[in-house]
Amino acid sequence: MIILVVNAGSSSLKYQLINMDDESVIAKGNCDRIGIDGHLSHKTADGRTIEEDCNFPTHSEAFARLVDALTTGDASVIKSMDEISAVGHRIVQGAEVFTKTTMVTPEVIDKIEELKELAPVHNHGHALALWACTKVMPNVPQVVVFDTAFHQTIPQKAYMYGLPYEDYEKYHVRKYGFHGTSHRFVTAALAEVMGKDLKDLKIVSCHLGNGSSITAVQNGQSIDTTMGFTPLDGVLMGTRCGAVDPSAVTYVANKHGFTTSDMDTYMNKKSGLLGVSGNSSDWRDITAASESGDKKALLARDMLVYDIKKDIGAYAAIMNGLDAVIFTGGIGENAPNCREMVCEDMEYLGIKIDKDANDFKGELKKISAPDSKVEVWVIPTNEELLIARDTLAMITDK
Repeated sequence: MIILVVNAGSSSLKYQLINMDDESVIAKGNCDRIGIDGHLSHKTADGRTIEEDCNFPTHSEAFARLVDALTTGDASVIKSMDEISAVGHRIVQGAEVFTKTTMVTPEVIDKIEELKELAPVHNHGHALALWACTKVMPNVPQVVVFDTAFHQTIPQKAYMYGLPYEDYEKYHVRKYGFHGTSHRFVTAALAEVMGKDLKDLKIVSCHLGNGSSITAVQNGQSIDTTMGFTPLDGVLMGTRCGAVDPSAVTYVANKHGFTTSDMDTYMNKKSGLLGVSGNSSDWRDITAASESGDKKALLARDMLVYDIKKDIGAYAAIMNGLDAVIFTGGIGENAPNCREMVCEDMEYLGIKIDKDANDFKGELKKISAPDSKVEVWVIPTNEELLIARDTLAMITDK
């Protein structure tokens, strides 16, 4: 059985075609710059590629070109879209409306569109892609998997803000959390490799990349996470500032003469590792600069490490213990120095890593020392595979 996984943004449409018989990727690609001019990048498992500029006025044209790439030409992998059993879509924001994976109907698409105020960069693009897919593949079932759904188990005492309660009632202002698909995938994978029931484990999952979030998982459920109302909250990130005193936000906005939109861009696109270092948002660049004596790059590096360490300790406290820590995401999987610095001086919490075992990138591997009371693992995330699995479960249960 073949599943198409789609991850649409405001101006992009990423995809993977997955053979669920062995969970292998048949082809993957990205329709980029939708509404501007358009570009297709497409690659098959056996190495055939397409790189071409296209005309993508909307997501409909992008989806039609995606279909052509999969079914025709030198880089085709299937004869027709009839070979695809279902399409699974990643949706960033489901709010309190969608608490689990859901079959797509016109009403569901309309509701996802309605939620765009909570995720303006993402949800409108998701809705456009859903309508485009419906138009091109009207008889193929579609499934939506929500980033926020995994965090719907967070208790109210953890997801509420100290604003007047009416802001929650009227405007739905609360912590939603993100990266839920990734955290769900890696915690389940951890339980499998440890040979234990996920419900018996207390885990801190660290998804570290250009966007980063730390999540406490107890009894198989998210009970707190660092991202909040939007993905801006929490630890320092590539270009996002993370948690900041709200009064500092209004103070800086006034000093610069920023509108609310200007300040939003400032905190999301010009802050974080980039803003502190003045150099780069990429951890590799930050590491190189800090090692060459760049004081601001060193500060940015240390700030991120400090944030992560602090959150691990906080989440161990609320779970009354800790069995394992996971590192995943682009930094978590590929930056041994970050993992080592985070775990340094954490013996009081039972965390002790094996530096030799930690010297690698991009593999599923245990890096804690034999005498470490808390197991530390690197687990590569695979959100697309989890979406495909959810989609398969939905259509076979139907």
